[in-house]
Amino acid sequence: MGKKYICTLIIGILCVNTVVNSQIQSKNVSLNNEYFTNPIFAGDFPDPSILRDGEDFYIVHSSFVYYPGLLIWHSKDLINWEPVTHALHKYVGSVWAPDLVKHKGKYFIYFPANGKNYVISAPTIKGPWSDPIDLKIGGIDPGHIVANDGSCYLYTSDGYCVPLSEDGLSTTGPQKKVYDGWPIPTEWSIECFCLEGPKLSKVGEYFYMLSAEGGTAGPATSHMVVASRSKSVLGPWENSPYNPIIHTTNSAEKWWSKGHGTLIEDVKGKWWLVFHGYEKGYYNMGRQTLLQPVEWTADGWFKSPQGLKTDEPIRKPAGVQLNAKPNLSDDFSTKELKYQWQFFNEYDSSRFKLENNSITMNAKGNIVGSSAPMLCMPGDHSYDAQVEIITENDAMGVLALFYNSSAYAGIGVDKNDIQWILNSTQSPILRNKIDRHVFLRFENIENQVNFFYSLDGQKWEKISNSFESSSFNHNAFGGFLSLRIGLCAVGKGKVTFKNFKYTAIK
Repeated sequence: MGKKYICTLIIGILCVNTVVNSQIQSKNVSLNNEYFTNPIFAGDFPDPSILRDGEDFYIVHSSFVYYPGLLIWHSKDLINWEPVTHALHKYVGSVWAPDLVKHKGKYFIYFPANGKNYVISAPTIKGPWSDPIDLKIGGIDPGHIVANDGSCYLYTSDGYCVPLSEDGLSTTGPQKKVYDGWPIPTEWSIECFCLEGPKLSKVGEYFYMLSAEGGTAGPATSHMVVASRSKSVLGPWENSPYNPIIHTTNSAEKWWSKGHGTLIEDVKGKWWLVFHGYEKGYYNMGRQTLLQPVEWTADGWFKSPQGLKTDEPIRKPAGVQLNAKPNLSDDFSTKELKYQWQFFNEYDSSRFKLENNSITMNAKGNIVGSSAPMLCMPGDHSYDAQVEIITENDAMGVLALFYNSSAYAGIGVDKNDIQWILNSTQSPILRNKIDRHVFLRFENIENQVNFFYSLDGQKWEKISNSFESSSFNHNAFGGFLSLRIGLCAVGKGKVTFKNFKYTAIK
């Protein structure tokens, strides 16, 4: 074979490769318009409860001890979401898995908190939402369903069911156990049996119930979604031969502890499961909201399509795409607190004031953990956060990464000093160089966090203390919480925050 022939052959191969690569790139552009990748809610959005209302979809999640709580979101296509309103402002404790429903033209959210179950209601999805009413029943994770005769029932954990009054605001009888769950093979690695999260739908002649089993956290393979069906809301319930419908089978998968599903139909008649899962390597982001299709079988069951993977591109549901692009940055120019902010363990609107493109907060507590910080939730693996701070009297302003009252890290400023903060320990970084006004910043690059300060907002000085944040998660500290960005006012006096900037780092 001559050199001239070989050169011609190589040039030909290179030309073919160029054409093929060009076609792949062109195809990827098309795929980007037709496909999505999980999650549909990045960050701590656990226990999703979704409602279809005509061609509109609404979703709400557990809000735990973050207040105001129960943030409702709106979508037209199940992928792109915009915030609507917080439905809960009165503090009743840690709010777990809710259920959002519409019945007889009225909206309801049923939810558990601190060993009780509550209901709130509203004439429109935007509110006004009522104060919570104690239903005086135990269990967690309530799920609402309307029987064939129009009467309503509420399911709770461990397979219990209770009848509801006509207005949906009270119970009319005792709780009764009507479902035992799906038996998990004994050789599987789970956290606990934990029959929870009943979410019910009527499709055709059957009522279908999705339940969560296996425990919410713990091993990667713990959580799952199981299905059952009955022709009566009171059973008997028949378990699906395709169980578990959703399950992480090994720790090599991207999404761990997948579970807690709700069945939903898109505007073109295709069916989906909305559920949650932890992302491998980013457990501290909490449980993120995931979406994937199900297919119906000839025998009236539904299952996950063969070969479908949660972490691979999935063809988008039908619907109109919203243009809203929520952003965590805030210049505090609005008259009311923006949707992304929640206070830890309290909601006291008299504690803060929004004016002059800033938020001024009364200081509280003697350490960050007791200061009830104002938090927002990042949804990126890497990001930069910064804020301008002015302190008064004996207050300290802090920019922190906050998990709970005993687990946090940050950088703070009082009237004279810059402080490095790790949990309850404070260490001076710069003494007697600050006159109450400073710019603070940190960058989190895949859980490696560096902290900075600036006297003019332009020239940044890095402090020597860095922080590895991956261990600040539920398996280490409990609480089902997530690592969030915190603006903290500690001590006595006031702290003013300006120009909070959040930038995702790709």
